[in-house]
Amino acid sequence: MDPSANIHPSAVVEDGATIGPACVVGPFSHIGADVTLARGVVLKSHVVLAGITEIGEDCEIFPFASIGEVPQDLKFDGEKTRLIVGARNRIREGVTMNTGTTGGGGITRVGDDCLFMTGAHVGHDTTVGNRVILANQAALAGHCVVADDVIIGGLSGIHQFVRLGRGAIIGAVTMVTNDVIPFGLVQGPRGELDGLNLVGLKRRGVSRADISALRAAFQMLRQGEGQFQERAMRLSEDYDSTYVDEITQFILGESDRGFLTPS
Repeated sequence: MDPSANIHPSAVVEDGATIGPACVVGPFSHIGADVTLARGVVLKSHVVLAGITEIGEDCEIFPFASIGEVPQDLKFDGEKTRLIVGARNRIREGVTMNTGTTGGGGITRVGDDCLFMTGAHVGHDTTVGNRVILANQAALAGHCVVADDVIIGGLSGIHQFVRLGRGAIIGAVTMVTNDVIPFGLVQGPRGELDGLNLVGLKRRGVSRADISALRAAFQMLRQGEGQFQERAMRLSEDYDSTYVDEITQFILGESDRGFLTPS
């Protein structure tokens, strides 16, 4: 335990835990023996950190979050699996994140600069990229892959093994059961691919030429001839854009769930 850490007298820090410099552990929090906190981590009151869990620099975790508990998987039998959380994440009240399972690679991983709003859930063996936002009560099932800059609306659920491509946005109260292409816009109770996240693209300063290419490529995916993968293979031939190439590579990559196709 670094001497510069501030530990409230009512907090429980088990022997073996590693507490980095300038950490703050609030009242009635519980830190397990295999937990590691990097520099500047702040735990508000009543935070539970369990399992083999690493929390990156300058993360802030709010009351009643439960981070690093065992997976919600009936096959789990006490194996030594891990949760790795990157830097500068804000983890709000009641958020849950579980460690991995041996069958899924053994690690649940969260990137940097994410926001997990109240009650959000990150399931076992899921990988979350950087700058991801999960709004209130959004849930990621096990084995999901969420790329950078994804936004998931409140009360939405992502089915196990689903991939969400970079820059996609999921509307509120939406169930997503298939992979979502990069920069896709999904909404509706049973998620439908309704278009592109044009607002997000513009906010990130994507050029007008690339946005035009993406819009034309999306129309080809919607109305072109042949199967969905066949249309995707033609995209890079017809459009000179790294953003379009990213969609092509995503569709031609491995998928356990298939794809949401344009409505």
